[in-house]
Amino acid sequence: MRVAVLSLAHERAEVYARLLHDLPDVELLIADPDGAPDDQTRARALAEELGVPYLDDWDEVLPWRPNAVVVTSAVDRRREIVERMAEAEAFVLCEQPLALSERDVKEMVDACDMAGVRLTLASPACYGEAFAAVRRGIADGAVGTLTTIQGVYHTPPAADTTVGAVAANAPYLLDLVDMVLGGVPAEQVYAQANDVSGGGQGGESAAVLTVTYRSGVVATLDCSGSPAAAGPGLTLIGDRASVEYDAAPRLLGGFDAATGGERREPGGEDRYPLMLREFLDTVDTGKGTGPDGEVGLRTQRIIQAAYESLRTGQPVDIG
Repeated sequence: MRVAVLSLAHERAEVYARLLHDLPDVELLIADPDGAPDDQTRARALAEELGVPYLDDWDEVLPWRPNAVVVTSAVDRRREIVERMAEAEAFVLCEQPLALSERDVKEMVDACDMAGVRLTLASPACYGEAFAAVRRGIADGAVGTLTTIQGVYHTPPAADTTVGAVAANAPYLLDLVDMVLGGVPAEQVYAQANDVSGGGQGGESAAVLTVTYRSGVVATLDCSGSPAAAGPGLTLIGDRASVEYDAAPRLLGGFDAATGGERREPGGEDRYPLMLREFLDTVDTGKGTGPDGEVGLRTQRIIQAAYESLRTGQPVDIG
């Protein structure tokens, strides 16, 4: 199977490339024609280290005829790349956020639908037996009637300072909530944010979203850029019980004298290989268990409404 990693702009691009390279049934290619000079240099060096082709022209990628692509470009380049690869009938795994507007996400979803290829969201927390067990438990009424969801996802500030905590972190929590609720649409969102730790250099550094869903469930999501990593995780509260899901539970924590900062060793399954394997399986089956483009579209509507709420200081209804 031919798989291309497109751009090294995203911090996880190298992780994907190395995992794909280790799969015996994958022929890997790396391309970064539009990347920043530093990204292009790293991409060339990585391709040379792994012994795989590197291309610096999109017109050369298409004749290679990839069966699947992993899109890890800067956010403002993702729509164009996804549409071009979908036209070439390549299945797409794309990092979140897919784009910065609902219109762009809708065009990406439509392009993949028209080409008959699946658009899969790179949301690793949605994979693995632990999350599957949580979903089954909620569906079987383990907590009674689900009423409230609390989510948290703290990460180091993103390298792309134009993307704030709402766009960078909230999508991963919203994907989890969407999967638990089975695609129930959101009706309203209220958002608050600040840029205390960002120093005014880019988007918001900390944000809290309160999202009301059509089923009556209310989700409060803490999505912040912070050196103290946490999540993505959910606490799901019903009228009889509650259940917690943490995609990266803390196995070891403390202070690292060598780096002068916090040390955190996560436990649990490594979900990146699970996600990649599931994604590649969709090329043969056309189906997947992870979040797809429609999930991404629902998520983007909430993100867009959240930014409107930040602008107005009021709750915003989602059409």
